[in-house]
Amino acid sequence: MLSKGLLHPDISKNRGIFRELTELSTCFGTQPYHLKQLIGQPERFAEFSLKAKDFFFDFSRQRLDATVFKSLIQLAKETKACQRFSDMVTGILVNTTEKRAALHTGARAFSKDALKVGDIDVYSEMDRVNREIKDFSLAVHQGTLKGSTGKAFTQAVVIGIGGSYLGCEFVFEALKQSIYPKISLNFLPNVDIDNFNNVIKKIDPETCLWIVISKSYTTTETMANLAQAKLFLKTHGLFPEDHLVTVTAKGSPGDDPLNPVLAAFHMFDFIGGRFSVTSAVGGVPLSLAFGFDNFEKFLKGCHTMDTHALTAPESQNIPLVAALISIWNTFFLNYPAQAIIPYSSGLSKLPAHIQQLYMESIGKHVSRDGQFLIRPAGSIIFGEPGTNAQHSFFQLAHQGPAFPIEFIGVVKPAYTGACARSKGVTNHQELWANMIAQTLALAVGKDDGVPAKSFDGNRPSSLVLIKDLSPESLGKLLAFYEARTVFEGFILGLNPFDQFGVELGKILAGDIRNEIDLKNQSLKNGVDHDFEHLEDAKRFYLDTLFKGSLE
Repeated sequence: MLSKGLLHPDISKNRGIFRELTELSTCFGTQPYHLKQLIGQPERFAEFSLKAKDFFFDFSRQRLDATVFKSLIQLAKETKACQRFSDMVTGILVNTTEKRAALHTGARAFSKDALKVGDIDVYSEMDRVNREIKDFSLAVHQGTLKGSTGKAFTQAVVIGIGGSYLGCEFVFEALKQSIYPKISLNFLPNVDIDNFNNVIKKIDPETCLWIVISKSYTTTETMANLAQAKLFLKTHGLFPEDHLVTVTAKGSPGDDPLNPVLAAFHMFDFIGGRFSVTSAVGGVPLSLAFGFDNFEKFLKGCHTMDTHALTAPESQNIPLVAALISIWNTFFLNYPAQAIIPYSSGLSKLPAHIQQLYMESIGKHVSRDGQFLIRPAGSIIFGEPGTNAQHSFFQLAHQGPAFPIEFIGVVKPAYTGACARSKGVTNHQELWANMIAQTLALAVGKDDGVPAKSFDGNRPSSLVLIKDLSPESLGKLLAFYEARTVFEGFILGLNPFDQFGVELGKILAGDIRNEIDLKNQSLKNGVDHDFEHLEDAKRFYLDTLFKGSLE
């Protein structure tokens, strides 16, 4: 049994299902297993596609057959993927390194039962926070909460980085295609002062809320941007406490009565940043933008997919099957990257969110019990909306080093106005024509006497369809990727909920920051502090920073 996971060092390459999948993968370099042959087999499409309510997953153009699929399902069974998912949902401690539960699904469970994590009743706390969000957003929309000068709020800036904004930005950009925002959102993640400069060009200081999202309220970039925002408010004669909202841990510096803010909403250790869109992290900004009722519909969409992931049998479980295909492509067919190409401009921010969700969760070199893996896990995730991507990097996708692509189609566009026709089709029909054609072209390729015009094909892809860009559909899409990522981590024997890989650079930045601070202090006091004691490269870059010139 592979109970410790696919890549655990205790598992020999000569044992069981690992050996079986490795042997099967060698066949797929031969001509009978070229996708052009595979997709021509009777019933291929029906056998290699799955459907849940208003959600469709087609993996018929992946490089696998019924034997491989059966072995992958066996892999899921032997690694107890579904049991581990159930453990996660019921609050069992699955984040072993940080000794925490992982209960992002609890933020959208709508359950009246009790689910305890320590002294916290998860469902009760989620309900409390959501009621507070509902009341607050309604007060802002009705104009009973106003800024320093008595003007109603019309805009908001989200200050937060990583999981504190990526998922929220994806949902905001998608929802605004069909729902006009009551409060327009801007995002300030980057400590780059030009990010701040671009944001303040778009806002009216008197009518703008600033939403600060940080669990610890110590995140360096977020605190730097908060300081800049406070300075900005004060220079415009406004009181920061009348314009600031915090989403933070209970009792953090952002939840301190001695540092008053307009409102504070709690987030919890059992929901990690990249899984936090359905908590107050997304709930506060998205409810301000579209109303709490639409945020609640989004939560219900997530819950629908959570329930499917929890209850569907392995062979019918869409996020589990997607996770198994990712493992097959990465660890047996040795593809180093995966692309996510949404054929919807409304989903333009989805690839960036999935980059973090997947690469922070799966990009590990140790097992969940702390042993080095046989090989590092994870692959590179990148993406761009179609058809833009076709005119950007699809030359390499078709003729360069191969990588699997996941296409995402939206059945019904948000636009409902009059549609012109070009070459006999509407814009949305043209979009779908390209999406369908790309999956086929990647699979079958083309023989041509001119080498530059020939395509070897045999390049795998999947196609996900959602009904529309409604809150419910977006919830299903988000929860699909979350569950897929979690399943992949469980099967590989990882802890998909920690992210220690981001820490080293932060530590080294602290040392450099101290040098810069000493220089700032010395200049203030009229005494020069040089960098002669530092290594050449570090000294050069810091000298250049303070000179403000490359001369």
